Amino acid sequence: MLVVHGLWMTGLEATLFRHRIAQRGYAVRQFHYRSMTVLPPVVLAELDAAVRALPAPVHLVGHSLGGLLLLRYLQGGGAPGVARAVLLGSPVNGSRSARAFAALPGMSIFFGPMAGEELLRESRPRWDGPTPVGVIAGSHSLGFGRLIGHLPEPNDGTVAVAETELEGAADHLVLPVSHTGLLAAPEVVEATVRFLSSGRFAAPPP
Repeated sequence: MLVVHGLWMTGLEATLFRHRIAQRGYAVRQFHYRSMTVLPPVVLAELDAAVRALPAPVHLVGHSLGGLLLLRYLQGGGAPGVARAVLLGSPVNGSRSARAFAALPGMSIFFGPMAGEELLRESRPRWDGPTPVGVIAGSHSLGFGRLIGHLPEPNDGTVAVAETELEGAADHLVLPVSHTGLLAAPEVVEATVRFLSSGRFAAPPP
């Protein structure tokens, strides 16, 4: 499995998440990229190389901007060994809080080309590729997004649940966690593992 971090992050914030996933029997690797400076074609090529270096089947998990990067990678064809992908708090329809932050004087420089293309747009993409994609959103409103602009309810403090709704996704789940809590909550790990094994977030009937 390959885990992809979000904007302004390094992957260290996902240490506990990776550890818990590994305890469930998965070989887990972290993909790091320079979220503020790297150009989209460069990071996509680096991601492709990282995916192809792993034995198939490869599962992908991306948090926030990392999930948008994964979706863009899959939309471009991805690699044949990719089995399933999970997006954690990823604003596939654009981010209102990011647009509000970028509109402040001098703040747009903190996004860079990749985040600028993925977070600041307003669109509703549709996923129709062969890889099952699941989306987990948070509904505990605790995060910087509340400080810079009104977010639609419910939200995780940074991303609104409505912003994570991906047409064509195999499943969508809302859990009572914050944006950063998506990487710390045990229930997110359990839901992720269920999706990777079955393609659905719900537990199978007894």
